[in-house]
Amino acid sequence: MKNAPIVVLLLAALAALAVSGCGAPGHAPAEPRWIPLFNGQDLSGWTPKITGFELGDNHLDTFRVEDGLLKVRYDQYPAFDGKFAHLFHDQEWSRYRMRVEYRFVGEQTPGGPGWAYRNSGVMVHGQPAASMALDQDFPVSIEIQLLGGNGEDLRPTANLCTPGTNVVMDGELVTRHCTDSSSPTFHGDQWVTVEFEVLGNQVIRHFVDGQVVLEYQQPQLDPNDPVAKRLIHDGQLQLSEGSISLQGESHPLDFRRIEILPL
Repeated sequence: MKNAPIVVLLLAALAALAVSGCGAPGHAPAEPRWIPLFNGQDLSGWTPKITGFELGDNHLDTFRVEDGLLKVRYDQYPAFDGKFAHLFHDQEWSRYRMRVEYRFVGEQTPGGPGWAYRNSGVMVHGQPAASMALDQDFPVSIEIQLLGGNGEDLRPTANLCTPGTNVVMDGELVTRHCTDSSSPTFHGDQWVTVEFEVLGNQVIRHFVDGQVVLEYQQPQLDPNDPVAKRLIHDGQLQLSEGSISLQGESHPLDFRRIEILPL
């Protein structure tokens, strides 16, 4: 067949193209893609739960989007009155890396507790939003605590708090409510970026400026907590997945980037 050499050449070319698309030298595989969880326009994909109000009731516009920012505000409240707020993402997650960029602004809402000054958080491995009681202040979860400085004292961010949960550090069960990270303090209204890596029930790491500032293992329900106790089934305490929520604790703050990298 006179056309046989042409056929052979075409087959060879197709084989070379196939190899080049499968990790051939000089062709790096596509990197995992960060997924934005906030679209900069509205609260699509998020549902508010505020103490004393039904799931989905965004009382007095506590969570809002303005100028491309997701804002937590209590400016329409006469006083804070214990209205802790959480904005739940509509999907549950297990293994991922997450990045949030935030800043505290203005003055704390009258009536807010002293410890809530420039205080917020991202709750992970949390209970489903629909399982929260009407008057429940915080979801059972692992909290990556976000703090801002007061202009004088050391006040690290990316700390750990554990509403209804415990973790393991250095082989020991940790039952205290909060553990400070080794991050620097960020005073004023500056933007701060915090990342955290959540690997199911294995390990959770907090990052600030690319450095690990806190690490722990085996996130789990606290059997001595009355709210967490309702979530324990068949004696299973270990947490390997759950909800993600952003927190409002009386001090106004903004988020301008919220993104996730599934692992």
